[in-house]
Amino acid sequence: MTISIQGFFDPNSNTISYLVYDKASKKAAIIDPVLEFTANDGHITTQSADVILSIVEKLSLEVNWIMETHAHADHLSAAQYLQKALSADIVASHHITQVQAIFNKLFNLQGEDVANKDDFQKLVKEGDILPLGNSCFHIIETPGHTPACVSYQIDDAVFVGDTIFMPDFGSARCDFPGGDAKQLYHSIQRLLALPDNTRLFMCHDYMPNGREVEWETTVAIQKQRNIHVHKQITEQDFIQMRQQRDKQLPVPQLLLPSIQVNIRAGKLPTVESNQTAYLKLPINAL
Repeated sequence: MTISIQGFFDPNSNTISYLVYDKASKKAAIIDPVLEFTANDGHITTQSADVILSIVEKLSLEVNWIMETHAHADHLSAAQYLQKALSADIVASHHITQVQAIFNKLFNLQGEDVANKDDFQKLVKEGDILPLGNSCFHIIETPGHTPACVSYQIDDAVFVGDTIFMPDFGSARCDFPGGDAKQLYHSIQRLLALPDNTRLFMCHDYMPNGREVEWETTVAIQKQRNIHVHKQITEQDFIQMRQQRDKQLPVPQLLLPSIQVNIRAGKLPTVESNQTAYLKLPINAL
């Protein structure tokens, strides 16, 4: 295989971003990149993205795609920042328009800040193929966590977003607007129907019981050990578990800042007359 994969862990959001490249052609893709954002002072930095950029430069890679598995609710996307540096197309599910419609309304976005499909250069659907040098990404729609979740398969590797986590943490919540536990169950089953030796790369790891961070597993290991979707769990069992568990989960700390940026492919709000941009926080709207 000529594909190389490097993961980058952001401890503030427990997110793993990926640099995927074809060694022969030097064609590359970046998956789920992160901006650092501190809510208490509104500061944004680009440390994680800059690490990836430095490796792209060091290896003389040509980045074709900046790929989002979904509109994240726990960190701001660095897609726009990377695009300005690399001129790559930003990729998301064609169902992102459903998510945009929900949150355009929630945030009452106006004018240039309204999210629309043109914020992303490439909207993909089930069965689409994105070339990467001598290989290619195959698109697998995996909704449930959000309506616009997709997984990206290249060779024996699949980047699963928030569809499934490491076996000792289970599965993603489904209580965000447009989420659906039944859809998530069937999306997970699609992934587990892949060959047992298929490598699955996580978007998050929460290191239960204090173990070291991990982000790669296999279909076989997930089928044997995942605490939420092992063979004895029926669809109804999963839906009931997920709905009960989701009721107990707190709203992610960065949900409101993140989602209004990420539905626009990482675009920050329009700078106002005082040369400052402002994020919106709806009061008592959730």
